[in-house]
Amino acid sequence: MGRQEKAGRGRSHGRRAAPADGGAAPSGRRRSTGSRRRTPTGPGRLRTLTAPLATALAPALGSAATAVRPLLRRLRPAYPRPGRAGWRRWIPSWRQWLGACLYAFIGMVGFVACAYAVTDIPDDLNSFAKQQDNIYYYADGSTMARTGWVSRQEMPLDKVPAQVQGAVLAAENSSFYSDPGVSPSGVLRAVRAAVTGGETQGGSTITQQYVKNAYLSQDRTLSRKFTELLLAVKLDNQKDKKQILQDYLNTSWFGRGTYGIQRASQAYYGKDVSQLNASEGAFLASLLKGAGLFDPSLGKENHERAVERWNWILDRMVETGRLSAKERATYTKFPEPSQTSLSGTPGAQTGYLVELAKQYAIKAGHIKDSDFDLGGYQVYTTFDRNRMTALTAAVQNAQKAFDAEKRPDTDKHAKIGAASIAPDGRLLAVYGGPDYLKQGFNESNATTIPAGTAFTPLVYAAALEEGITRTRGKARTPLSPAALYDGNDQVTVQTPEGPYWDRSGKVVKGRNDGARNWGQVTMRQAVANSVNTPLLQLGLDVGLDRVDTFAQRAGLLESSLGPRIPTFALGENSTPSAIRMAGAYETFAAQGMHTDPYSVRSVTRNGASVPVAAPKPARAVSAKTARTVTEALRDAVSDGSAKTAAKAHPGAAGKTGTTAANTAGWFVASTEQESTAVVVYRMSLTDLVPLPLTGLGGDAPGTLGSDRAVRLWADYIKAVK
Repeated sequence: MGRQEKAGRGRSHGRRAAPADGGAAPSGRRRSTGSRRRTPTGPGRLRTLTAPLATALAPALGSAATAVRPLLRRLRPAYPRPGRAGWRRWIPSWRQWLGACLYAFIGMVGFVACAYAVTDIPDDLNSFAKQQDNIYYYADGSTMARTGWVSRQEMPLDKVPAQVQGAVLAAENSSFYSDPGVSPSGVLRAVRAAVTGGETQGGSTITQQYVKNAYLSQDRTLSRKFTELLLAVKLDNQKDKKQILQDYLNTSWFGRGTYGIQRASQAYYGKDVSQLNASEGAFLASLLKGAGLFDPSLGKENHERAVERWNWILDRMVETGRLSAKERATYTKFPEPSQTSLSGTPGAQTGYLVELAKQYAIKAGHIKDSDFDLGGYQVYTTFDRNRMTALTAAVQNAQKAFDAEKRPDTDKHAKIGAASIAPDGRLLAVYGGPDYLKQGFNESNATTIPAGTAFTPLVYAAALEEGITRTRGKARTPLSPAALYDGNDQVTVQTPEGPYWDRSGKVVKGRNDGARNWGQVTMRQAVANSVNTPLLQLGLDVGLDRVDTFAQRAGLLESSLGPRIPTFALGENSTPSAIRMAGAYETFAAQGMHTDPYSVRSVTRNGASVPVAAPKPARAVSAKTARTVTEALRDAVSDGSAKTAAKAHPGAAGKTGTTAANTAGWFVASTEQESTAVVVYRMSLTDLVPLPLTGLGGDAPGTLGSDRAVRLWADYIKAVK
């Protein structure tokens, strides 16, 4: 470049400094200087403000850098070490060892911090940790059955006695309420085991154990252990300690197929956890160390271990302040648990009871099927355990009689359904079939068998209540029990316009069992002796539509009632279940008040009550009508079609029932305590077609099934009196 360029550069640099004498600059420079004195903005302003500070600190920073530089140079690893010969060149100095440890520590802390930050508590628990079973109880509170894949029931912590909680804490984690969710000693044991190649150790705190149970697999690996530690610390920071303890108690394995302390209490002591004392709680706490080692029922050595650990836990409770020394001194005898576990999957008769109770609980409690299947429900049923035993035994005796007649092996069609109902509608007992696991078809609740003449008391009651009419357009007249009707066989059924013609063009005639002619009989006698022809005519006199309406008021389901043709009065085309027939007869015993049958008294879920709508009694007929029907039914037992039942219970009021095709035999009767319906029939469950009862043997057409039903009822009633 030329001189002019250099001169220009000189002038440019000259503008950065004020004149030495403070005098005025040339006019061209003054304008330029005025422009430069404007307040700088942006990065320029920052440099303007920090320049004096940087200038002032420069000497100090330079001195510090000069002092630190040798130290950094000395810390810089020189490896292999210079100035050493042979193998000594490869031995790190103490500074190198220190630096390596420092770097490793910083790296480990950073790694753990990052891992903690990115680790989230899973939203979903392990399937068994949220799945529960449902448990069903008899009316006396004893366990009937449980259902579900996992034997577990949640229980709020406030329902677990404080001393039972204390036993668990003393045995598993006495510092639970003060520790951060992990045990340093437990961590060191796990690390040592991993380094030495030994077996990895389990979590030692309750929080760690819960994390392992609820969120992780049971793999015993170092990676699973590391994840467990992170989750335990995070869970401890996010959840209340009491909530963690509650979750732990509800998900821990206690042996005998049970998860959770509530189910363990029921399995080992047959009672709710709220009823446990400190001694029993100490034993259950010992199971957390390994149920297979401490369940006394598994062997002598187990029993010895259980007693030793039970004693240790009680002593430990005193040390930790969970139990007074005075109370500890009272626990000298080991609380022997029961030898049997909880009732398992329902089978035999309990399966039918469970199915009835489940359906009722879901409907009356407005519970979604999906919620019920998640479990956790306690269903308190109305079933009487003693009556169930008696009814089952009576049916089995009747079935032995079937077999004694040497039926062909191919004849598996003989069936018996039975149900017993209390005056307030409680379902006391049912016989549903030989075994629920083999035959899910419930014979007590089946609507496939005609009611036959067991239906006729409903016709009689409707006539007493509504009156009758035999002339079209005339007012209805009351019916007296002493009213006479033609009781002969083959009597033509009459309408106000004349004989009743069926669709095939034939006149409908009534037929009595055995083609017997009874002559003129009162309606009370017709009911007591099961004379068909008067009751067939009575159905038309009162009006079959009115009979239908009354049958529904008495508890029969509309879907089980057949077409309103003359044989409707004899129950030939109506198929109510044994449960509903027992409920209908109970209407008469309850002075005309009817309560729909129900099988559940109450329902709770995890200790909290679930509202269940109980059926309310409603007036079906007047008390006078109910008493009049009952008198006729008592006559049937004392001196009528069911007089063989009088020996079992002379005051019973009942009625036999037969069908025209002899496919079923009924007996329905009431005592002071209950109404019971029994039906004996033959049917192939593959096509649900009724078959003649003559296949059971005997030579009394039309009465064979009802006779068997009466005998079965008598055996049952004598057993429960």
